[in-house]
Amino acid sequence: MKRLLLIAPLAPDSLMGGDFFFRFPGLGLLKVAALTPPGWDVVIIDEKVETLDLTQSADLVGITAMTPTAMRGYQIAEHFRARGIPVVMGGMHVSQLPDEALAHADAVVIGEAEGSWPRLVGDLERGQMLRVYRHDSGLPSLAGTPAVNWDLYRDKGYLPVHFVETTRGCPIDCEFCSVTTSFGGRYRSRPQEEVLAELQNRRPFKGLLTLKDCVFFVDDNIVANRAYAREFLGRIADLGLKWFGQASMNIANDDGILRLCQQSGCMGLFIGFESLSPETLESIGKRVNHPDRYLDVIRKIHDHGIGIDASFVFGFDTDDEAVFDRTLEFVVGAKIEVAYFSILTPYPGTRLHERLKASNRLLTENWSMYDGAQVVYRPSRLTPDQLLEGYHRSLTELYRIPTIFKRLWGNKSYKNFFYPMNFGFRQSARRLSRAYQAGAMKMAPADTLP
Repeated sequence: MKRLLLIAPLAPDSLMGGDFFFRFPGLGLLKVAALTPPGWDVVIIDEKVETLDLTQSADLVGITAMTPTAMRGYQIAEHFRARGIPVVMGGMHVSQLPDEALAHADAVVIGEAEGSWPRLVGDLERGQMLRVYRHDSGLPSLAGTPAVNWDLYRDKGYLPVHFVETTRGCPIDCEFCSVTTSFGGRYRSRPQEEVLAELQNRRPFKGLLTLKDCVFFVDDNIVANRAYAREFLGRIADLGLKWFGQASMNIANDDGILRLCQQSGCMGLFIGFESLSPETLESIGKRVNHPDRYLDVIRKIHDHGIGIDASFVFGFDTDDEAVFDRTLEFVVGAKIEVAYFSILTPYPGTRLHERLKASNRLLTENWSMYDGAQVVYRPSRLTPDQLLEGYHRSLTELYRIPTIFKRLWGNKSYKNFFYPMNFGFRQSARRLSRAYQAGAMKMAPADTLP
């Protein structure tokens, strides 16, 4: 059999690096493996949990890259190409900058793998592989996609989480987000029978923890299609799942949906609050968020025993020095179980990147620094140093032990889920703080633009 080596590079200095709590088993390469035609032995190497042997043999190497992992991905690609092994690259960064990736790879897959990947492998077997593969007519259907093989991840030391997809795409199109440009501006849904079969047929996934494995629905908004969500949540209520997903804040407008989430085993929801400023939210195009309703939304979700994983971003053009303390005070006072703080990052393919580049505000296009924890552009009302210092100070305070207990004490949410999550984030925050204090996490120098 021919050997296909699929690689997920590591972004070692980012918040979501190789720390214990970020050892999540990604879904993307499992989908690529499932789409591979018969006759190939597929091996997946994820640098978050294992060491890549650059001397191993392969007939084809596939590398996925998000922006902060792109430079490492290019380095890996060059190693294998130097040995005469063909390399294909894909992922969100490559899809936005295919010409850049083609300088390091033999071929690129632009967009989603469904449809493109089987065609690429067939062309390779015939000795006719093209340089670029993309969908010729719209986005692919999610119906009839082959089931992923979780056995490819056995014994890799991942956390016991099954990633499952029910929908793809997002119409909100925030200025700083690349989801819409990557997956389309409308929601596409998988047939529920296929999702249910995947959930019912999954085998216990033993990772670093001995907890029962839980399900993470990777959809950007699991309740976007209310009719689909009501039916789906009702159908999984008897499966005994413990699950986590992503939703917009308007989930709180529907008590029926919240009850179904609770009854079907929802432990928590990731919600992108992004900012406490209406002016900011208007400027970035996230008009579905209303800060005057945040506390009510949080209360209603908490009343159903569901925890909240909230996202806030620092460095918008409307942000000043008060944004850090104001946001931290809100998160602690609202007793939000977990929060992600990040520095605004202009990822390629976003309207934000186009705007900042056009106005000469980018400081670097060293993609390794595009990790949400470093400053790669000139802020408007803050200096780069103020933004970097405020971010690290807020993140450190958020995950101090007294602050963790203050946020979680008295909540009805799943303690055996959110306490470990907080202490996992505390580990990452402390590592980043040490790197920042040592000068490793810094503002990008203005002379690093290519």
